[in-house]
Amino acid sequence: MDKASLLSLIKEKLSEKIENFEKLISETRASSNDTKSSMGDKYETGREMLQQEINNLQVQLNEILKQKEFLKTVLPKPNDKAEKGAIVKTEKGLFFISVSLGEIKIENEKIICISPESPLAKAMNGKQKGEVFSLNNMSQKIVDIL
Repeated sequence: MDKASLLSLIKEKLSEKIENFEKLISETRASSNDTKSSMGDKYETGREMLQQEINNLQVQLNEILKQKEFLKTVLPKPNDKAEKGAIVKTEKGLFFISVSLGEIKIENEKIICISPESPLAKAMNGKQKGEVFSLNNMSQKIVDIL
């Protein structure tokens, strides 16, 4: 499995998410402005709710921008232990310790992208091929590390 292609795919997905959030924020701002010009003070609550929605979307956008920035520190090099940038194969599946993006498919394989701060990544941190780690009273063996 080519780690550079995987990183490229993740960057692409993050860019799509960024675009979608920017579009949503823009559309919500536009509807907020429409509300302002066409309705009186009677609808102040509606405007406040739209502003809260914009703030919420902005927080989510900032989180994705942080993930994209963090991804620049993940190098497409082989790893010999479970750490940032490693693709860890266990009996339960493939995990890429990078950003929290969930499941993606590449080369007909499902890979779950997890943050180094996730409980799973912390449980397997520093472990090597053949070692066992435990999370939520379930043990998993590391089959391979790429």
